[in-house]
Amino acid sequence: MAHRVYGELMRYAHDLKTERKMHLQEGRKAQQYLDMCWKQMDNSKKKFERECREAEKAQQSYERLDNDTNATKADVEKAKQQLNLRTHMADENKNEYAAQLQNFNGEQHKHFYVVIPQIYKQLQEMDERRTIKLSECYRGFADSERKVIPIISKCLEGMILAAKSVDERRDSQMVVDSFKSGFEPPGDFPFEDFSQHIYRTVSDGTISASKQESGKVDAKTTVGKAKGKLWLFGKKPKGPALEDFSHLPPEQRRKKLQQRIDELNRELQKESDQKEALNKMKDVYEKNPQMGDPGSLQPKLAETMNNIDRLRMEIHKNEAWLSEVEGKTGGRGDRRHSSDINHLVTQGRESPEGSYTDDANQEVRGPPQQHGHHNEFDDEFEDDDPLPAIGHCKAIYPFDGHNEGTLAMKEGEVLYIIEEDKGDGWTRARRQNGEEGYVPTSYIDVTLEKNSKGS
Repeated sequence: MAHRVYGELMRYAHDLKTERKMHLQEGRKAQQYLDMCWKQMDNSKKKFERECREAEKAQQSYERLDNDTNATKADVEKAKQQLNLRTHMADENKNEYAAQLQNFNGEQHKHFYVVIPQIYKQLQEMDERRTIKLSECYRGFADSERKVIPIISKCLEGMILAAKSVDERRDSQMVVDSFKSGFEPPGDFPFEDFSQHIYRTVSDGTISASKQESGKVDAKTTVGKAKGKLWLFGKKPKGPALEDFSHLPPEQRRKKLQQRIDELNRELQKESDQKEALNKMKDVYEKNPQMGDPGSLQPKLAETMNNIDRLRMEIHKNEAWLSEVEGKTGGRGDRRHSSDINHLVTQGRESPEGSYTDDANQEVRGPPQQHGHHNEFDDEFEDDDPLPAIGHCKAIYPFDGHNEGTLAMKEGEVLYIIEEDKGDGWTRARRQNGEEGYVPTSYIDVTLEKNSKGS
């Protein structure tokens, strides 16, 4: 629709404006030429009229002198010559006026019967072409819409089927599994015998009192803890968020810790890739000193190593907390399976309000993925197979590639991307013939495939 309808209409409208402007200019030129012919005819008419008046005056002067007996023959002859001159000039202007009048009448007839109708005819033909083009665009618009209607209908049918297939119990159970707190139900309240001081004897009073007192303390502690856990029907506990998430329920704490470990592992992998890239760049500088100073990379390498050590310590610390939480929840698992489900729902501990989960995508959670580190044995065999392409690039500028490890390329050449820029300004690329090497990232236009391995 954008190409065949909108884009075509915009281009055609521009062409029509240019053509219409040209026809209107032709009409203005024809009108200006007709006005010029009229002015010439009008000037010749006025000149002829003036010469006729002058000839009439000369004739009256000649007749007056000719009838005057006192006038000399020379004055009469001079008046006669003046009359002949004015009469001759009047005849010439008369002929010129007649010619100009005939020319103007011809041009006027041509203007109104030939030129202007031709311009109007061209404008009408242009409008007819515009109408035909509009009809074609309307037809193309309708065809596009008609082709899309089955797709839209299929999408709507899919939405209806998806709505009909909703399993409210399964979805509700997914919410429960995602937001459950992991708390244990409170134990039974112990019986407190306040009549022991009345009926006790001297021999057993001390023993029974100590037992009841110890039981009373445990009961109060249990009740106090239980009241703090009922977050759905009471107030949520206030306090600062702790680093180990110990302020959260066990299940939510486990999710938060696992999420933090995954983030730290991703940061560790990024730092490791940066370290590898810096080492490669350092090797290139050592082999080709003209490209750069290897010593300039040492501060960045030291900073990267410090970041790696820090991230490893953070991961170890969070994994210890996660093991502690999983050990506690695992010990309670056998007891939890034997408890009454209705009792758990009544207490409201699976409610979403009692959770501290920020991401709703954690409803179905699989086992955590452990990001291991490659050892030297794996690295020896990774280079045997060629790396998979994660995208492609187009060379914006030519590159000689004289140095070892680089790849020459021409402007406009398309290459495969097998390794992204690690922050050192170089991208690893490969030709179709299998030749590989590094090219400057600023010299290429990179397009990465979203679903490719390693992208």
